[in-house]
Amino acid sequence: MDLPRDRPFTLREAQARGVSRDVLRGSRFRRLHRGVYVRSDVLLTWRVRIVAALLVLPADCVVSHLTALRVWGYDTGGDDVELSTRTALRSRLPGVVLHRRLHAIPSTTVAGIPVTRPERTFVDCGTRLGLVTLVQVAEHLLRATSCTREGLESFCHAQHLHGVTRTRRAMTMVREGSESPMETLLRLMLVFARLPEPQVNIDVLDERGRFVARVDLLYPRWKVVVEYDGRHHETDRAQWARDRRRREALEALGYRIIVVAAADLAEPRQVPWRVHAALVARGYTGPRPVTSVQWLRWFTRPAVLDTSGGRSAA
Repeated sequence: MDLPRDRPFTLREAQARGVSRDVLRGSRFRRLHRGVYVRSDVLLTWRVRIVAALLVLPADCVVSHLTALRVWGYDTGGDDVELSTRTALRSRLPGVVLHRRLHAIPSTTVAGIPVTRPERTFVDCGTRLGLVTLVQVAEHLLRATSCTREGLESFCHAQHLHGVTRTRRAMTMVREGSESPMETLLRLMLVFARLPEPQVNIDVLDERGRFVARVDLLYPRWKVVVEYDGRHHETDRAQWARDRRRREALEALGYRIIVVAAADLAEPRQVPWRVHAALVARGYTGPRPVTSVQWLRWFTRPAVLDTSGGRSAA
């Protein structure tokens, strides 16, 4: 029985390989959609579900919206598979949302999956994601795909699509060089609280010009460093030891280090106030943090639960 072992297949494909409909009804297979099957031991990942949907939907369908964002490496959660088509078909497939488009859909292929290009994906998500998450998404796309800041901005301003208003605003806050969504989140927590904007991912050198450390966020004028410590470090002793030596080296050069852990996000208001206290101790005389009700909406859990890179502030 020469059927695919790790992907869905159609009834026609199975019959062409000598497998009858009755065999497919057995315990070794699972029916996903009408005429689409998969071996019963195959895990139903989002990729498997995408491939299954594409087998029965119009040929022009491309993965779009939040599902496209997942293909581009940023998971915002959500169970539905979202696709776009220029046909008038309405999907009745369970767990599949089909968006109808009037014009050509800028798309490409990733690992065999047709998907909207990063620029279009970003704008499509503008109606679904909050401002903070959109900034995180844009910085992720700049880091993980071939799109450029100029390309994202041009698409946002050249197109009159749903979502462009919010994505245009998000682009004014995007900074190149961010290396993780949580770094972006920390920076925005400080900036939205009206503290000075820190520099992103800066190499710190000693007095001889030798590399000491690369830090997440830096206030060079006050020698204050702000870093995010992900939950995985709590159980990784080797990483913890490296971080300790690194921080000791920075402290020896006169830097004050503020470490924000995942647990700290349960009380987000204390983050800008901790940074403010460190800045004041180093001579900062600017405004105090403003953590308004709107600020709290941007940075309150559970919207920031996923520290591994996807689910972040809404």
